[in-house]
Amino acid sequence: MKLILLVALALLLTATLIVISFWLPQTYPDTEKLSPYECGFDPLGTARLPFSIRFFLVAILFLLFDLEIALLLPTPWAINSTNPLQTLSWTTILISLLTLGLIYEWLQGGLEWAE
Repeated sequence: MKLILLVALALLLTATLIVISFWLPQTYPDTEKLSPYECGFDPLGTARLPFSIRFFLVAILFLLFDLEIALLLPTPWAINSTNPLQTLSWTTILISLLTLGLIYEWLQGGLEWAE
């Protein structure tokens, strides 16, 4: 009985939010919003401009170090396990590997913006 009540409440809440979302917004489109480009300039020239690979390299490095933080987040709790030496060794290996990769990119000039 509780499950049926919970499902009914979820469906009622979902239906109510859907109906409100269709009625609530007051949209008054103007010529700026209806144009295909909202960036503030008229598209002149080709849309196939080359992007610098350095932009993508910095984005990949950001994602890599963001992933490192996600992997190292449970380290304080893992140290309290039965084998803390194994946790510390894996953490050290991970940080060392990422640090060596960053040093390699730095020495190769991959992080330089000016060409």
